[in-house]
Amino acid sequence: MTHTVISSATRKVVLGFDRPFVIIGERINPTGRKVMAAEMAAGDYSRVQADALAQVEAGAHMLDVNAGIPLADEPKILAEAIQLVQSVTDLPLSIDSSIVEALEAGLAAYQGKPLVNSVTGEDERLESVLPLVKKYNAAVVAISNDETGISENPDERFAIAKKIVERAEDHGIPRSDVVVDPLVMPVGAINQAGVQVMHILRRLRDELKVNSTCGASNISFGLPNRRGINAAFLTMGISAGLTSAIMNPLHAADIQAVLGADVMMGHDGDCVRWIRRFRDPAAVGSSETGARGRRERRRRRSAV
Repeated sequence: MTHTVISSATRKVVLGFDRPFVIIGERINPTGRKVMAAEMAAGDYSRVQADALAQVEAGAHMLDVNAGIPLADEPKILAEAIQLVQSVTDLPLSIDSSIVEALEAGLAAYQGKPLVNSVTGEDERLESVLPLVKKYNAAVVAISNDETGISENPDERFAIAKKIVERAEDHGIPRSDVVVDPLVMPVGAINQAGVQVMHILRRLRDELKVNSTCGASNISFGLPNRRGINAAFLTMGISAGLTSAIMNPLHAADIQAVLGADVMMGHDGDCVRWIRRFRDPAAVGSSETGARGRRERRRRRSAV
Protein backbone atom coordinates (compact mmCIF):
# COMPACT_ATOMS: atom_id res chain seq x y z
CA MET A 1 0.00 0.00 0.00
CA THR A 2 1.11 3.56 -0.78
CA HIS A 3 1.23 5.73 2.33
CA THR A 4 1.70 9.52 2.16
CA VAL A 5 2.85 10.95 5.48
CA ILE A 6 2.17 14.63 6.26
CA SER A 7 3.26 16.01 9.63
CA SER A 8 3.45 18.99 11.92
CA ALA A 9 6.15 19.22 14.57
CA THR A 10 4.20 16.84 16.84
CA ARG A 11 1.51 15.06 14.82
CA LYS A 12 1.33 13.08 11.61
CA VAL A 13 -1.46 12.19 9.20
CA VAL A 14 -1.23 9.25 6.80
CA LEU A 15 -3.05 9.03 3.47
CA GLY A 16 -3.54 5.52 2.12
CA PHE A 17 -6.02 3.18 0.46
CA ASP A 18 -6.16 1.12 3.66
CA ARG A 19 -6.48 4.15 5.94
CA PRO A 20 -9.38 6.34 7.09
CA PHE A 21 -10.22 9.20 4.74
CA VAL A 22 -8.34 12.45 5.43
CA ILE A 23 -10.40 15.65 5.70
CA ILE A 24 -8.42 18.78 4.76
CA GLY A 25 -10.22 21.88 6.00
CA GLU A 26 -10.64 24.47 3.25
CA ARG A 27 -11.80 27.59 5.10
CA ILE A 28 -8.51 29.46 5.57
CA ASN A 29 -8.81 30.98 2.12
CA PRO A 30 -9.58 34.65 1.34
CA THR A 31 -10.86 33.89 -2.16
CA GLY A 32 -14.41 35.21 -2.35
CA ARG A 33 -14.22 36.42 1.28
CA LYS A 34 -13.65 40.18 1.13
CA VAL A 35 -13.58 40.75 4.88
CA MET A 36 -11.01 38.01 5.47
CA ALA A 37 -8.89 39.25 2.55
CA ALA A 38 -8.87 42.81 3.90
CA GLU A 39 -8.01 41.64 7.41
CA MET A 40 -5.17 39.39 6.27
CA ALA A 41 -3.74 42.13 4.04
CA ALA A 42 -3.73 44.41 7.11
CA GLY A 43 -1.98 41.80 9.26
CA ASP A 44 -5.12 40.83 11.21
CA TYR A 45 -5.28 37.04 11.50
CA SER A 46 -8.06 36.78 14.07
CA ARG A 47 -10.48 35.30 11.52
CA VAL A 48 -7.79 32.86 10.38
CA GLN A 49 -7.36 31.71 13.96
CA ALA A 50 -11.12 31.36 14.48
CA ASP A 51 -11.52 29.35 11.26
CA ALA A 52 -8.60 27.11 12.18
CA LEU A 53 -10.03 26.29 15.61
CA ALA A 54 -13.57 25.77 14.27
CA GLN A 55 -12.33 23.28 11.69
CA VAL A 56 -10.28 21.40 14.28
CA GLU A 57 -13.37 21.17 16.50
CA ALA A 58 -15.47 19.94 13.56
CA GLY A 59 -13.12 17.03 12.87
CA ALA A 60 -10.60 18.14 10.22
CA HIS A 61 -7.40 16.10 10.08
CA MET A 62 -5.40 18.74 8.19
CA LEU A 63 -5.88 22.39 7.26
CA ASP A 64 -5.27 24.09 3.92
CA VAL A 65 -3.79 27.60 4.26
CA ASN A 66 -4.18 30.01 1.33
CA ALA A 67 -3.27 33.71 1.20
CA GLY A 68 -4.14 34.54 -2.40
CA ILE A 69 -5.01 38.25 -2.13
CA PRO A 70 -4.62 40.46 -5.23
CA LEU A 71 -1.96 43.18 -4.94
CA ALA A 72 -0.92 41.99 -1.46
CA ASP A 73 2.44 40.64 -0.30
CA GLU A 74 1.41 37.00 -0.55
CA PRO A 75 4.74 35.43 0.53
CA LYS A 76 4.76 37.48 3.76
CA ILE A 77 1.07 36.91 4.50
CA LEU A 78 1.23 33.18 3.81
CA ALA A 79 4.26 32.72 6.07
CA GLU A 80 2.61 34.70 8.87
CA ALA A 81 -0.66 32.79 8.51
CA ILE A 82 1.15 29.46 8.69
CA GLN A 83 3.02 30.51 11.81
CA LEU A 84 -0.22 31.68 13.43
CA VAL A 85 -2.10 28.47 12.59
CA GLN A 86 0.76 26.31 13.84
CA SER A 87 0.70 28.23 17.12
CA VAL A 88 -2.95 27.30 17.80
CA THR A 89 -3.18 23.72 16.45
CA ASP A 90 -0.82 20.82 15.83
CA LEU A 91 -2.71 19.58 12.76
CA PRO A 92 -0.49 19.22 9.67
CA LEU A 93 -1.01 21.84 6.97
CA SER A 94 -1.38 22.11 3.21
CA ILE A 95 0.49 25.20 1.92
CA ASP A 96 -1.67 26.54 -0.90
CA SER A 97 -0.47 29.06 -3.49
CA SER A 98 0.00 29.49 -7.22
CA ILE A 99 3.00 31.77 -6.59
CA VAL A 100 6.33 29.98 -6.23
CA GLU A 101 7.81 32.67 -3.99
CA ALA A 102 4.86 32.33 -1.62
CA LEU A 103 5.25 28.55 -1.52
CA GLU A 104 8.92 28.93 -0.60
CA ALA A 105 8.12 31.47 2.13
CA GLY A 106 5.48 29.14 3.53
CA LEU A 107 7.80 26.14 3.41
CA ALA A 108 10.55 28.06 5.18
CA ALA A 109 8.14 29.03 7.97
CA TYR A 110 6.60 25.57 8.39
CA GLN A 111 7.52 23.12 11.15
CA GLY A 112 7.18 19.53 9.97
CA LYS A 113 6.49 17.93 6.59
CA PRO A 114 3.73 19.83 4.77
CA LEU A 115 1.67 19.18 1.68
CA VAL A 116 2.44 21.68 -1.10
CA ASN A 117 -0.67 22.68 -3.02
CA SER A 118 0.19 22.51 -5.89
CA VAL A 119 2.01 21.70 -9.12
CA THR A 120 0.53 21.31 -12.61
CA GLY A 121 1.85 19.58 -15.72
CA GLU A 122 3.47 22.55 -17.47
CA ASP A 123 7.24 22.00 -17.78
CA GLU A 124 8.05 25.46 -16.39
CA ARG A 125 5.84 24.92 -13.36
CA LEU A 126 7.30 21.47 -12.73
CA GLU A 127 10.85 22.77 -12.83
CA SER A 128 10.07 25.61 -10.43
CA VAL A 129 7.97 23.76 -7.83
CA LEU A 130 9.44 20.25 -7.68
CA PRO A 131 12.92 21.41 -6.56
CA LEU A 132 11.24 23.23 -3.66
CA VAL A 133 9.29 20.11 -2.72
CA LYS A 134 12.52 18.11 -2.68
CA LYS A 135 14.48 20.81 -0.81
CA TYR A 136 11.97 20.97 2.04
CA ASN A 137 11.14 17.23 2.05
CA ALA A 138 7.47 17.97 1.44
CA ALA A 139 4.67 16.11 -0.31
CA VAL A 140 2.93 17.74 -3.26
CA VAL A 141 -0.51 17.91 -4.88
CA ALA A 142 -0.28 17.13 -8.61
CA ILE A 143 -3.13 18.78 -10.53
CA SER A 144 -4.11 16.98 -13.73
CA ASN A 145 -3.94 19.85 -16.20
CA ASP A 146 -1.23 21.50 -18.27
CA GLU A 147 -0.82 24.30 -20.82
CA THR A 148 -3.65 22.77 -22.90
CA GLY A 149 -6.15 23.34 -20.06
CA ILE A 150 -8.48 20.84 -18.41
CA SER A 151 -9.41 17.97 -20.69
CA GLU A 152 -12.83 16.33 -20.54
CA ASN A 153 -11.11 13.10 -21.56
CA PRO A 154 -10.26 11.31 -18.29
CA ASP A 155 -7.47 9.34 -19.94
CA GLU A 156 -5.72 12.58 -20.94
CA ARG A 157 -5.98 13.85 -17.36
CA PHE A 158 -4.54 10.54 -16.15
CA ALA A 159 -1.65 10.90 -18.61
CA ILE A 160 -0.82 14.35 -17.18
CA ALA A 161 -0.89 12.92 -13.66
CA LYS A 162 1.45 10.14 -14.75
CA LYS A 163 3.83 12.70 -16.27
CA ILE A 164 3.95 14.68 -13.01
CA VAL A 165 4.55 11.54 -10.92
CA GLU A 166 7.39 10.46 -13.19
CA ARG A 167 8.94 13.96 -13.29
CA ALA A 168 8.77 14.07 -9.47
CA GLU A 169 10.65 10.77 -9.32
CA ASP A 170 13.31 12.33 -11.60
CA HIS A 171 13.75 14.98 -8.87
CA GLY A 172 14.11 12.34 -6.17
CA ILE A 173 10.54 12.67 -4.90
CA PRO A 174 8.94 9.24 -4.34
CA ARG A 175 5.46 8.66 -5.74
CA SER A 176 4.26 8.17 -2.18
CA ASP A 177 4.83 11.92 -1.77
CA VAL A 178 2.71 12.84 -4.80
CA VAL A 179 -1.02 13.25 -4.18
CA VAL A 180 -2.96 13.60 -7.42
CA ASP A 181 -5.92 15.94 -7.87
CA PRO A 182 -7.91 14.53 -10.82
CA LEU A 183 -9.84 17.82 -11.08
CA VAL A 184 -13.50 17.61 -10.12
CA MET A 185 -15.73 19.54 -12.51
CA PRO A 186 -19.33 20.67 -11.78
CA VAL A 187 -21.70 17.85 -12.64
CA GLY A 188 -24.44 20.42 -13.25
CA ALA A 189 -22.44 21.78 -16.20
CA ILE A 190 -20.78 18.55 -17.39
CA ASN A 191 -23.16 15.63 -16.98
CA GLN A 192 -20.36 13.05 -17.13
CA ALA A 193 -18.11 14.85 -14.64
CA GLY A 194 -18.78 12.30 -11.90
CA VAL A 195 -18.18 9.36 -14.24
CA GLN A 196 -14.94 10.94 -15.46
CA VAL A 197 -13.45 11.51 -12.04
CA MET A 198 -14.36 8.00 -10.79
CA HIS A 199 -12.61 6.57 -13.86
CA ILE A 200 -9.45 8.56 -13.09
CA LEU A 201 -9.51 7.70 -9.38
CA ARG A 202 -9.64 3.98 -10.09
CA ARG A 203 -6.67 4.27 -12.48
CA LEU A 204 -4.71 6.34 -9.97
CA ARG A 205 -5.26 3.65 -7.34
CA ASP A 206 -4.82 0.56 -9.52
CA GLU A 207 -2.16 1.68 -12.03
CA LEU A 208 -0.17 4.59 -10.60
CA LYS A 209 -0.81 3.51 -7.00
CA VAL A 210 -0.80 7.11 -5.76
CA ASN A 211 -3.01 8.83 -3.23
CA SER A 212 -5.47 11.48 -4.30
CA THR A 213 -7.28 14.60 -3.22
CA CYS A 214 -9.69 17.14 -4.72
CA GLY A 215 -11.82 20.17 -4.07
CA ALA A 216 -14.89 18.13 -3.16
CA SER A 217 -17.49 20.91 -3.32
CA ASN A 218 -16.73 21.64 -6.99
CA ILE A 219 -18.91 18.69 -7.99
CA SER A 220 -22.12 20.37 -6.77
CA PHE A 221 -21.48 23.94 -7.92
CA GLY A 222 -24.67 25.58 -9.24
CA LEU A 223 -27.04 22.86 -8.01
CA PRO A 224 -29.64 22.96 -5.24
CA ASN A 225 -29.12 20.82 -2.12
CA ARG A 226 -25.36 20.78 -2.61
CA ARG A 227 -24.86 18.75 0.58
CA GLY A 228 -26.73 15.81 -0.94
CA ILE A 229 -24.62 15.84 -4.11
CA ASN A 230 -21.40 16.23 -2.11
CA ALA A 231 -22.29 13.31 0.15
CA ALA A 232 -22.98 11.05 -2.83
CA PHE A 233 -19.74 12.13 -4.49
CA LEU A 234 -17.62 11.57 -1.39
CA THR A 235 -18.93 8.07 -0.70
CA MET A 236 -18.52 7.04 -4.35
CA GLY A 237 -15.11 8.70 -4.57
CA ILE A 238 -13.81 6.91 -1.49
CA SER A 239 -14.92 3.55 -2.90
CA ALA A 240 -13.09 4.39 -6.16
CA GLY A 241 -9.84 5.25 -4.38
CA LEU A 242 -10.09 8.88 -3.22
CA THR A 243 -8.02 9.14 -0.04
CA SER A 244 -8.48 12.79 0.96
CA ALA A 245 -10.36 15.95 0.02
CA ILE A 246 -10.11 19.67 0.59
CA MET A 247 -13.57 20.36 1.98
CA ASN A 248 -15.56 22.21 4.61
CA PRO A 249 -15.68 20.15 7.81
CA LEU A 250 -18.40 22.41 9.21
CA HIS A 251 -20.93 20.74 6.87
CA ALA A 252 -22.29 17.87 8.96
CA ALA A 253 -23.73 15.95 5.99
CA ASP A 254 -20.32 15.80 4.31
CA ILE A 255 -18.64 14.57 7.49
CA GLN A 256 -21.35 11.95 7.96
CA ALA A 257 -20.78 10.71 4.40
CA VAL A 258 -17.04 10.40 4.98
CA LEU A 259 -17.38 8.59 8.30
CA GLY A 260 -20.03 6.27 6.86
CA ALA A 261 -17.81 5.44 3.89
CA ASP A 262 -14.93 4.65 6.27
CA VAL A 263 -17.20 2.17 8.04
CA MET A 264 -18.21 0.52 4.76
CA MET A 265 -14.61 0.33 3.54
CA GLY A 266 -13.50 -1.39 6.75
CA HIS A 267 -11.37 1.61 7.75
CA ASP A 268 -13.14 2.18 11.07
CA GLY A 269 -12.42 -0.85 13.22
CA ASP A 270 -15.46 -1.93 15.25
CA CYS A 271 -17.15 1.29 14.02
CA VAL A 272 -15.42 3.09 16.91
CA ARG A 273 -15.16 6.50 15.23
CA TRP A 274 -18.78 6.31 13.99
CA ILE A 275 -20.11 5.35 17.42
CA ARG A 276 -18.05 8.02 19.17
CA ARG A 277 -19.42 10.69 16.82
CA PHE A 278 -23.08 9.65 16.62
CA ARG A 279 -23.89 7.75 19.80
CA ASP A 280 -27.07 9.13 21.39
CA PRO A 281 -26.00 10.89 24.63
CA ALA A 282 -29.48 10.41 26.10
CA ALA A 283 -29.32 6.67 25.54
CA VAL A 284 -25.87 6.51 27.11
CA GLY A 285 -27.09 8.55 30.07
CA SER A 286 -30.17 6.35 30.46
CA SER A 287 -28.02 3.23 30.43
CA GLU A 288 -25.67 4.62 33.05
CA THR A 289 -28.59 5.83 35.20
CA GLY A 290 -30.24 2.41 34.95
CA ALA A 291 -27.05 0.64 35.96
CA ARG A 292 -26.61 2.93 38.96
CA GLY A 293 -30.23 2.29 39.95
CA ARG A 294 -29.78 -1.48 39.79
CA ARG A 295 -26.61 -1.29 41.87
CA GLU A 296 -28.37 0.87 44.47
CA ARG A 297 -31.32 -1.57 44.72
CA ARG A 298 -28.92 -4.50 45.19
CA ARG A 299 -27.08 -2.55 47.89
CA ARG A 300 -30.31 -1.83 49.78
CA ARG A 301 -31.41 -5.47 49.56
CA SER A 302 -28.07 -6.75 50.88
CA ALA A 303 -28.22 -4.23 53.75
CA VAL A 304 -31.63 -5.59 54.78
